[in-house]
Amino acid sequence: MNADAVVLDIDGVLVDVADSYRRAILESVESVYDRTIRKDDIQLFKDAGGFNNDWELTDAAALYVLATEEGYDESLEAFTDAIAEEGGGLEAAESAVRDRIGARATQRVTERWDREQLRDVFQQLYLGAELYRGLEGGEPDRETRGFIHDEPIILEAETRDRLLAEYDVGVLTGRPEAEAEIALERVGLEDAISLEHRFTMDDWEEGKPHPRALTTLAERFDAERVVFVGDTLDDVRTATNAADADSEREYHGVGVLTGGLTGEEGRRKYEAEDAAAVLESVNEVPDLLEDA
Repeated sequence: MNADAVVLDIDGVLVDVADSYRRAILESVESVYDRTIRKDDIQLFKDAGGFNNDWELTDAAALYVLATEEGYDESLEAFTDAIAEEGGGLEAAESAVRDRIGARATQRVTERWDREQLRDVFQQLYLGAELYRGLEGGEPDRETRGFIHDEPIILEAETRDRLLAEYDVGVLTGRPEAEAEIALERVGLEDAISLEHRFTMDDWEEGKPHPRALTTLAERFDAERVVFVGDTLDDVRTATNAADADSEREYHGVGVLTGGLTGEEGRRKYEAEDAAAVLESVNEVPDLLEDA
């Protein structure tokens, strides 16, 4: 697995978001609808695919909660299986609800489904009052510190320096640009990775696992062999789709076990998606590539 360029996801790879983004998903739904899903349920949506955007995952979780009040009687696991069968993502979630409870009940659900409010609550919880004022440009309803400050750094300084010294390094993330910059600054990569070598939510509409962002980064690096390190099955699928879309280059998806996929079960799921390698963390990447 030789590489010219290494592209890194942020969440679950560079920083741990278990008590930030994932906590915000749960508490946003709870705040708006007085019910929510379990923390472990978040991974079911991630595995179903199409939920690299945590705002949309929050929407889907709220949709499930509301649908169960209108006669949806399937388990959340069955719900996410139905989403996966429809190709993943929020539209598939809406389709799964409509197919199960019918048009009238679905209309009642969607009338209560306030995606704008969910997003606003999410940002207030995640950013905290001070950052919310600066990034969202509004006045928050609550004075909170913000879950963004509860993101332990995963990327070690030695790993960062080795990657920067030996490879072209890029970033591909579902975070909005401003939130990506905060994380990159914390891990010491903000000045090391130019804007043209980053893709954030603001730079492309398709989202993972669409390959465009990864193939574009490969072109910008003029790289023949690209390794993409991520923490979800959609990250691995992004590399696989890039290989299918761009036969002139090699793309390898590497999964790490520091996100929602952990332990042997996580390893098996990555391997089922033909991950090129499964590592305990991003800090094993330099040795992996050195030994290749």
